[in-house]
Amino acid sequence: MRKVMYTTNAIESVNSSLRKVTKKGFFENENSVFKIFYLRITGELAKKWNNAKMQNWAKVLNQLSCLDETSDRIARYIR
Repeated sequence: MRKVMYTTNAIESVNSSLRKVTKKGFFENENSVFKIFYLRITGELAKKWNNAKMQNWAKVLNQLSCLDETSDRIARYIR
C-alpha cells in the first residue's frame, strides 16, 4: 500500500510544480498562495495525473475499504 500512496517521485513532482509557482513573485497574503496552488493543482497537475495508471490500485483500494476509519469515506466514491 505504501508503494502506491507514498511514491517519492510523484510527491516530488507535485512539490516541484508548486515551487515553480511560488518563485514567480510576491503574494499579498496566505489566501493568494492557496489560490495559486489550487489553480496549479486543478489545471496542470490534474491533466497530468488523471490519465496516469496506478499500479496495484485495486489492491490498495481493497485494503483501505477493510479499515473502519476509511471504509465510509471510500464508499461514497465507489460506484
